[in-house]
Amino acid sequence: MEPMTLRRRILELLRGQEMGARELSRALGIREAEVLAHLEHVARTASGAGERFTLIPSQCLLCGFVFEERRRLTRPGRCPRCRRSRIEPPRYRIR
Repeated sequence: MEPMTLRRRILELLRGQEMGARELSRALGIREAEVLAHLEHVARTASGAGERFTLIPSQCLLCGFVFEERRRLTRPGRCPRCRRSRIEPPRYRIR
């Protein structure tokens, strides 16, 4: 049996639960930046398999603004409403 690739491991983790990039990096033992680099490919793989990659958007912790229109998988730098940078990172799931 061949070992599971990193992207396959990410797919398996996201099928079971909603997770953020930091949680994925801890579970996989890799840097958060590496996780973010793989997520776009993971989303395409899931789509090709008939599954849906769900992006739960970031939210400002100070004013509550939700980044609903944002499609990038990374955390925004600052809030367009209050201009602060206390932003909850996005979360991901495969259904």
